[in-house]
Amino acid sequence: MQPTAITSNHRLYFLDWVRILAFFVLIAYHVGMYYVSWGWHVKSPHAGAGPEPFMLLSSPWRLGLLFFVAGVASHFLLRKMAPGTFVRRRSLRLLLPLLFGMLAIVPPQPYLEVVEKLGYADGFVAFMRLYLAGYGGFCQDGCLILPTWNHLWFVAYLWVYTLALAACVALLGEVRIAALARRIGACLRGWKLIALPALFLALVRILLADHFPSTHALVDDWFNHATYLPLFLLGALVARSPAVWTGMEAQRWVALGIALAAWATIVAWYAAPHHEHSAQMMAFWRPVMRYVYTLCAWGAIVAACGFARRHLDRDGPARRYLTDAVFPVYIAHQTLIVVLAHSFKPLDLAPGVEALMLMVLTATGSFALYEAVRRLCWARPLFGLAPRASAARPASASRPAPLMR
Repeated sequence: MQPTAITSNHRLYFLDWVRILAFFVLIAYHVGMYYVSWGWHVKSPHAGAGPEPFMLLSSPWRLGLLFFVAGVASHFLLRKMAPGTFVRRRSLRLLLPLLFGMLAIVPPQPYLEVVEKLGYADGFVAFMRLYLAGYGGFCQDGCLILPTWNHLWFVAYLWVYTLALAACVALLGEVRIAALARRIGACLRGWKLIALPALFLALVRILLADHFPSTHALVDDWFNHATYLPLFLLGALVARSPAVWTGMEAQRWVALGIALAAWATIVAWYAAPHHEHSAQMMAFWRPVMRYVYTLCAWGAIVAACGFARRHLDRDGPARRYLTDAVFPVYIAHQTLIVVLAHSFKPLDLAPGVEALMLMVLTATGSFALYEAVRRLCWARPLFGLAPRASAARPASASRPAPLMR
């Protein structure tokens, strides 16, 4: 049976579930950052390399998946409004929470970071004066840039990519965009659905990763832009291609197997004694491993979308509630993790018990905040929620809510 065309009134419910589950993975990942040897704002006294293979299960793909899904959502919004209107509405829904988050939500994170790493003892009020003044003297293996958006960098990047997409639509027009989408959809058939995007991402990683380390500072983060912007634009293009979603569903088990095999290879690579290998061997294997890394990333994205389309393409009260809640939860979660982790240190809890408490209390606190915010008209825009009147209006098939609020 040939898949029916996706029209502007068709909502891909399974992608809402993908986005919801991806943000829950993000909470678990950021709890894990407290316990691994990688740099983070605060660190557990029990931090070490033990949890890192499990962190690598999601680190290659979780952000790419979110940008890909956000691109799909942006396509459906642009089908309902002109590019200029789209930019104005997305700017309000993204920039206001970003600015509010930098002023009111994020500051406890760098404050506790300088308390733990630098022994800062002047209190939070004094720190906020330095924070708002752009103080640059908190330095240890580099200096903190203040004010900061920390985990809210995703929102800043999403806004910039929104501008890029709107500019493409305005310059190229609907006819050319539709033709490009058809060509992309035709290319991503069979084995090419997994191999070609992974190859593109591997080339980006091989050519740019060493020259432009990840900064999340927007203006100099060219490797991340070259990775996430194409995924965002690809999502916007394939949103209208039912064959791609059908292909992802058909390839879901293959994609999952490739992602897991690539993950195992990555874990073995990091565990190997690389110092024993010659420079020539490393020059050969490093590009190979970067393709393996992107196979893990894109394979996981295909598998996530494919399994979700197979099993989660349905609506219901839980989907509607969680779709509305997930952005406020995202805004709040990392600050809650940092504050709770710092507060737990005097208790000297076992790491497993402490990690479980962090995840439960972070999720509980984030949803409690959402329950409070959604009832306050003045607070809703600060957390990316629609005004109460718009939120209360019944959804219709012709006016789907955005996947990325």
